[in-house]
Amino acid sequence: MSGPASGAPRSGAARSEPLRIGILGAARITARALIAPARAVPSVTVTAVAARDSSRSQAYAARHDIPVAYGSYEELLASPDIDAVYVPLPNALHAPWTLRALAAGKHVLCEKPFASNAAEARDVDAAAGAAGLVVMEAMHYRYHPLVHRMAALIRDGAIGVPSHVQAWTSWAIPDMGDIRYDFAVGGGALMDGGCYAIDCIRLAGEAAGEPEPEVADAVADPLPGGLVDRAAAGRLAFPGGMTGWFDSAFTRDGEFRADVHVIGDTGHLWLRNFINAHDGRLIVTRNGAVLSDERAAELRGAEDDAGDTTFTWQLRAFAAAVVDGTPFPTTAASAVTTMALIDDAYRKAGMPLRERLS
Repeated sequence: MSGPASGAPRSGAARSEPLRIGILGAARITARALIAPARAVPSVTVTAVAARDSSRSQAYAARHDIPVAYGSYEELLASPDIDAVYVPLPNALHAPWTLRALAAGKHVLCEKPFASNAAEARDVDAAAGAAGLVVMEAMHYRYHPLVHRMAALIRDGAIGVPSHVQAWTSWAIPDMGDIRYDFAVGGGALMDGGCYAIDCIRLAGEAAGEPEPEVADAVADPLPGGLVDRAAAGRLAFPGGMTGWFDSAFTRDGEFRADVHVIGDTGHLWLRNFINAHDGRLIVTRNGAVLSDERAAELRGAEDDAGDTTFTWQLRAFAAAVVDGTPFPTTAASAVTTMALIDDAYRKAGMPLRERLS
């Protein structure tokens, strides 16, 4: 398992002004993932947004009180008034625009999945290292105290020796025209929710002291045409004997789901809604008896802001990485490992890898 990178910015000088972040694209997720959290994180400010249509970027800027709107991504990247960018573009555009941002000297917070495939992720990792800039994959759940608590319980033997971990994700996407069903922009259930499930299994394995897993087998339920998976599942095998199972799906109706279960030789751990851990619930049982039942807002101690959203915790970590060089877990190197597992799962399921847009 790759450890945290230093995340050190090119300049180690202390910074008195907030980190200035620009947004590439007017994606819906941005309001939740960046704009709202920025109001709670004084060390950052959202200063600009860019879209391919200037009228769209201007409307978005007015709606969210963003000072500057650009009519192209290139204009935003060329601005000397931007320190870092957030990339919430369609999956297939994540790596290309992260690479362009790095070439422009900007730090990057890139949405998941990190790239279309592992080869692209490796290109980004190499570029980030060469530039000495921070690139963080937006696996926001990783930064929340309830997820830290889960990892600590596993590490400290609360359920004994872990032997198996299962992670499920499910989204209701009724519109078949949604880009998440589009192969050309990196669509698929494994890409969209499966990346979370696989990353969470890796986290549980790391907490159990296991090296990185391999994909033992995988299956998928493809849409007509055989390119996009509306559901995918697979078995992971860790070198020390621990096993993992992921199951990710798109449904036409139903409810959102994001659960992880870890089974040990003396107990069982269940984290409900690990993706949005601020709304999550962590239950540990042993011999049928509940040992602990915790919710995010109930956590106390050093992390009194546990009720803050996963996105707020992530933004704090991103700012700390850029400004202070604070280590963080969702590095480009870590994303390479997750993307390699996704690639292997697609291969074993008999489906094509996602490819970069030409």
